[in-house]
Amino acid sequence: MAYPVHLTMGSLTLPIHLLLEVLAYSGGFRLYQYLRTRTQDLISDEHRLLIFVGCATGGLLGSRVLGLLEHPELLGHPPGGWVYYLTNKTIVGGLLGGLIGVELTKRHLGITASSGDLMVFPILLGMSIGRLGCHLSGLEDGTFGTATALPWGIDFGDGVARHPTNLYEIGWLVLLGAGLWLLERRRPLPNGWRFRLFMVGYLLFRLLVEFIKPTPAPAGWGLTAIQWACVAGLGYYVWLFGRDGVVSQHQVV
Repeated sequence: MAYPVHLTMGSLTLPIHLLLEVLAYSGGFRLYQYLRTRTQDLISDEHRLLIFVGCATGGLLGSRVLGLLEHPELLGHPPGGWVYYLTNKTIVGGLLGGLIGVELTKRHLGITASSGDLMVFPILLGMSIGRLGCHLSGLEDGTFGTATALPWGIDFGDGVARHPTNLYEIGWLVLLGAGLWLLERRRPLPNGWRFRLFMVGYLLFRLLVEFIKPTPAPAGWGLTAIQWACVAGLGYYVWLFGRDGVVSQHQVV
């Protein structure tokens, strides 16, 4: 397979990353709608809409801010001009920013029931489809791994075999989803814990996989901005688990 992968219709070249990103959002939303019809939802339609707005706002800001902090040396001289400030984004920033947006919205509305449990499997589906788009975009996407001599290394077009970090992530998301499903078949989880375990699992993966990506850590930081965000997020959930205990029914995102 030659990277980047292009879809063509006659003389028209279709942006595969954009197409899969749209499919990720639409597929995730359709799964959410299906799951909501099969689950007793304690949150009204009106409050769900407001929570979505809070999530989208926080996710957009968090994704952009963390994406910019990943390359602080470019902030003063952005490549391509001011558009650079609008195009950089990262899933970790989107998840953590969305978490903050949801918590603030729910606090304003006085909601204590979990809103995140219902979103876990739709998020897993959407992220998996989106990462496939990242993988097929090759070097253009900038999410590839470092060089490797392992037999499954992939040449994305520059003659260097690299870690297919997007495929690693898809594999991890599938395992994480299967693990959560099997865990809940054995024993119902306390309210909010499906989302907690998803976040812990994903943040831990991203903390580790960033070590085999070519983004260097800023001088004196030791870790990249994404890794520090993962550490902060993991610290938050460790605090939550410690506060609520193993059998707590405390309701969170």
